[in-house]
Amino acid sequence: MKLLSYVENQTVLVGVKLEEGIFKLSDYAEKNSIQLNSIHDIIENPDLQKKVESIIEAHDFSEEFVVEESTLTLASVLQRPSKIICVGLNYRKHAEESNMAIPEFPVLFNKFNNSLAAHNEEISLPEDSSENDYEAELAIVIGKETKNVSDESALNYVFGYCNANDLSSRDLQFRTNQWLLGKALDKFCPIGPYLVTADEVGNPNDLEIKTYVNGELRQNSNTSDMIFNCKEIISYISRYITLSPGDVILTGTPEGVILGLPENERVYLKPGDEMIVEIEKLGKLYNKIV
Repeated sequence: MKLLSYVENQTVLVGVKLEEGIFKLSDYAEKNSIQLNSIHDIIENPDLQKKVESIIEAHDFSEEFVVEESTLTLASVLQRPSKIICVGLNYRKHAEESNMAIPEFPVLFNKFNNSLAAHNEEISLPEDSSENDYEAELAIVIGKETKNVSDESALNYVFGYCNANDLSSRDLQFRTNQWLLGKALDKFCPIGPYLVTADEVGNPNDLEIKTYVNGELRQNSNTSDMIFNCKEIISYISRYITLSPGDVILTGTPEGVILGLPENERVYLKPGDEMIVEIEKLGKLYNKIV
């Protein structure tokens, strides 16, 4: 399934992307007395997930519940993950372009819910920062409580995957030896437009990943270039931090970021710039800088 969140009358609702349009799952649930408040309910309740899947497979709904995606205002695909954990320097070529050593262990930092933003949402830059960068990333969404799991079993704990843009204010990021300020700014973590269930994605370690800025291809890689792959990341984090349903892990960015260019060639993001993060099987995440 490809799940999404959208806003109507200041309420965040749930939809499912189909070939013929968006199935307004929340409307259907309300009419059929199914308890559904958000995508988190589906992630946290396997029985509800199976029920939704059976409705979709049987096409057990009328056309009144299907609309064109362009008529909807999308929300961040998730609203309340308990944790957003990010992995830095996790693509070999990106570490090389940044002139940083290949890490021996995953480099972890975090963002918060204030950083979440939606597909098509406009992103404001900090007034005292002039070095803002994009980072296309594959986001893992955890499906069940995950503690001290093995590499071999780690992917069994994944609900699905989505596009993410780990926006980074480089001058704030490197103002001190902690990256938090430059990473956790408001709306600096757009995710979406869809949350694609793991069964539709298959192997997350072999997906094309790209970024376009104003139509120009800037990042063009594959998740196979990760230093620590998805199962290794989940297993490593779970040794020390219990992961909960709905938690998000950003898995790092490939080469091609602005910071990786020679200093005299760096042209950082500015108002009017349009970014697209595209990952195979997950769609395209669009945001504009204002």
